[in-house]
Amino acid sequence: MSVSTTSRHTALHDEHAALGASFTDFGGWDMPLKYGSELAEHRAVRTAAGLFDLSHMGEIRVTGPDAAAFLNTALVGNLAAIAVGRAKYSLICTPEGGIIDDLISYRLAEQEYLVVPNAGNAPTVLAALQERAAGFDVTVADESGDTSLVAVQGPAAQAILQELVPAEQQELVAELKYYSAAPVTVAGTDVLLARTGYTGEDGFELYVPDAQAVSLWRKLLEAGQGHGLVPCGLACRDSLRLEAGMPLYGQELTLDLTPYEAGLGPVVSFKKEEDFVGRTALEARRGAGTDRKLVGLRGEGRRAARGHYPISVDGEVVGEVTSGALSPTLGYPIAMAYVDNAHAEPGTEVQVDLRGKPVPFEVVSLPFYQRGQ
Repeated sequence: MSVSTTSRHTALHDEHAALGASFTDFGGWDMPLKYGSELAEHRAVRTAAGLFDLSHMGEIRVTGPDAAAFLNTALVGNLAAIAVGRAKYSLICTPEGGIIDDLISYRLAEQEYLVVPNAGNAPTVLAALQERAAGFDVTVADESGDTSLVAVQGPAAQAILQELVPAEQQELVAELKYYSAAPVTVAGTDVLLARTGYTGEDGFELYVPDAQAVSLWRKLLEAGQGHGLVPCGLACRDSLRLEAGMPLYGQELTLDLTPYEAGLGPVVSFKKEEDFVGRTALEARRGAGTDRKLVGLRGEGRRAARGHYPISVDGEVVGEVTSGALSPTLGYPIAMAYVDNAHAEPGTEVQVDLRGKPVPFEVVSLPFYQRGQ
């Protein structure tokens, strides 16, 4: 049963309800949290495959002769440098260098991009892009209300997709590179197929018009039955991305943080000629360094650190947890946290206040989990 009566519904909401999903509000959307056991869903993605509804994400199409130059001005990355059919992870920042959102942009043609912001930030990103488009020969069109997005993630993802595409496209699916996208027909439905993901596993994301979403969802579930695929909710999506060391906006990334605290300095391109929004502030910050750093924490036992729990060394608070859980894959507590630079080196022993009790954790490098390890 939904916890909200005002949240928006995706085109697949009734499908989730029929599958017994429990729901939660996320970014203003009523989204499936889990269908049964979030632990079983997590393990399915690590060992077989999971099917996710990500239709709460935004889709903004940017077209026109100035599309590349515009995005190079609006975002911190070099979007003009990516080839048609490829994608790039980037950030949109304030003039002061604060992170408005992290997003993926796909270059679909020389003068056409698809920008995908996070759910809760989609209206803010759209407004910022429209404002920053002044003076450029571009069209910024919001397609979020008409587009569904589903993802197949896990070791069996490719095998499942190849059962549903025409014979002449099976090689295309097999050879699609990480952070690439191509138009493909899946179960008779034309989709934009991207090989990206947020789980640490191989996988695909399928952009499809809302009207075809239910049919595609059902056919993917049917094709995945023999491969161990299960529908998955946001609970396991969060534990999967945490194991993979991937940041979540609102926790690891906020307006109060620049790319440098978050370890995303390489995402910022100073080689491009455009005077992108935030460039002056970020150049100054790059030279000055930062006082804190995003790190991984590994604990012992079974007690997990959670967001906002304070971190201390010798009784002095030196940081704060942003995300934490008992890792289903690794079997021990893991967390992401911001700590003072003096205590950010891997191997450093810290204590996390778990509801009044200091518990030892060790600073470790991210990610915690890598595919194939």
